[in-house]
Amino acid sequence: MKGDTQMKAEELKKEILEKTAEYCRLVHPPERAGDFKPGETKVNYAGRVFDEREMVNLVDSSLEFWLTYGRWSRKFEKGLAEYLGVRKALFVNSGSSANLLAFMTLTSPLLGDRRVKRGDEVITVAAGFPTTVAPVVQHGAVPVFVDMDLATANVDVTKLDAALSARTKAVVLAHTLGNPFDLKTVKAFCEKHGLWLVEDNCDALGSRFAGRYTGTWGDIGTSSFYPPHHMTTGEGGAVYTDDPLLGRIALSIRDWGRDCWCESGRDNTCGCRFTKQFGRLPAGYDHKYVYSHFGYNLKATDMQAAVGCAQLEKFPGFVMKRKANFERLYAGLKDVESLRLFSKLPEADPSWFGFLMTVKPGAGFTRNDLAKHLESRFIQTRNLFAGNILRHPCFDSLVEGVDYRVAGDLANTDVIMNSSLWIGLYPGMGDERLDYMIEAVRRFCGK
Repeated sequence: MKGDTQMKAEELKKEILEKTAEYCRLVHPPERAGDFKPGETKVNYAGRVFDEREMVNLVDSSLEFWLTYGRWSRKFEKGLAEYLGVRKALFVNSGSSANLLAFMTLTSPLLGDRRVKRGDEVITVAAGFPTTVAPVVQHGAVPVFVDMDLATANVDVTKLDAALSARTKAVVLAHTLGNPFDLKTVKAFCEKHGLWLVEDNCDALGSRFAGRYTGTWGDIGTSSFYPPHHMTTGEGGAVYTDDPLLGRIALSIRDWGRDCWCESGRDNTCGCRFTKQFGRLPAGYDHKYVYSHFGYNLKATDMQAAVGCAQLEKFPGFVMKRKANFERLYAGLKDVESLRLFSKLPEADPSWFGFLMTVKPGAGFTRNDLAKHLESRFIQTRNLFAGNILRHPCFDSLVEGVDYRVAGDLANTDVIMNSSLWIGLYPGMGDERLDYMIEAVRRFCGK
């Protein structure tokens, strides 16, 4: 009888998944060139690219009803780690949570003198996403801001030495819109001075520098899988590292701060659950309830991971399409004299997230003028995130020289804040959308 029930269940599951695939093909068909109506169809800056494989995985995982971290999450973490060539990848509930987890890992007492404590300094930039910097401020460490290079919209590496002090413990930097910063120089600077390097790789998954993936040069890398990003799990993110100790600390902090490393639904992996002594706890206190860090619950769900598994299989193709779309936009706009376009370093091989344009002085129009024109033609635009985070209300209560420091000035950062915007190039864009954006920009700029 039990065998008959199991057989019936498998038959039903097969039918459900086949119908799910059929439903997805019917309701979410691939977009065709003829579907785009210039001036009527919205050109989003980013979007999901998926087919029935993601939806089948999602339904498959939901039928198991495990819901939290499970077999799909383990498969996704393993696949991501193998893609990047690192020992450990941890799936979390967002890219912002990934940045939080990465930084808080560096505050662990297990790191001894290298631990980042309150009052220690962390070198970073002000032109980026707020949650790159937020964990530093929230911990009570002191962010030290350096200026940007206008050509690459990344950190100006010539400013790093001026930012260094006896209190510096780490460097936390993002690869702007998929464009790798000068990793060789930054890595050498960190090694020379014994500093941690955290790469915010949320906008750059699949990018390489000198043949090596971004996010793997530093001690810890982070990713976001929010729908606009290089691949998606809905909400979601990841922390990855090749350092076993950092991986162990990150796992603890992600999972409530507990000392136990048993996977969800498993007990006594260490074989000494009731036999050890921890801190001032009673001897033999249950290892599953021993906490070595002040942690969080940052886990994502198995259903999200199931989507990620399908996305990861397609990911190399996503990267190729992003590169091709960038090249088409660049070829169509490189002769527009009033705009400064993105450039990359010779050793950089970007997996582009967006196409950045900066309005030059004397252009006769502003960034907002260009943005309003494009938006009026149903082309989404975005600023380079915070532009200059120091100018935002969240910094109003902070005191320069106490809560944060600026090394030199942030002149180029303010140029980016005032004069830069970007448009999309995600893999779901066909040539007709790209050419429409090129035409709209050229027409407005008098070309």
